[in-house]
Amino acid sequence: MKWTDVLNFTEKGNPAPDRRIEKSDDEWLKQLTPDEFRITRKKGTERPFTGEYCEAHEPGLYACRCCDTPLFDSRQKFESGTGWPSFTEPVQENVIKYEGDNSFGMKRVEVMCNVCDAHLGHVFPDGPPPSGLRFCINSAAIKLSAVSKVE
Repeated sequence: MKWTDVLNFTEKGNPAPDRRIEKSDDEWLKQLTPDEFRITRKKGTERPFTGEYCEAHEPGLYACRCCDTPLFDSRQKFESGTGWPSFTEPVQENVIKYEGDNSFGMKRVEVMCNVCDAHLGHVFPDGPPPSGLRFCINSAAIKLSAVSKVE
């Protein structure tokens, strides 16, 4: 996956997810902490360098905090120096949803869980090879499972 692929998804539509999960705000509030709800359901952002996974290096899969969909493999995680966990690519093309985000006077691409629409963070074209992408993700939007996808 390259930056041109990300831009194509924002302009022409995202790949279909394997499944969909939809819940009301009340249902999400029963499942999530107030901070997790603010970030994942109301498009919030945690302060840099404060998230649980900012400095994490344990092997495993990072899944959506809301619906448990595997999103990122720890082997694709890198130190970006930005204060948020950063990954070079998702585990599958269709687990991430991409939308243009022009908030706060910036042009960015928001990334969400393609299964439940949870706000995860943003993707930028300044990551390391081979993808050149930096998926900048809120720790409150993901959770680490101990088993890696590929042994």
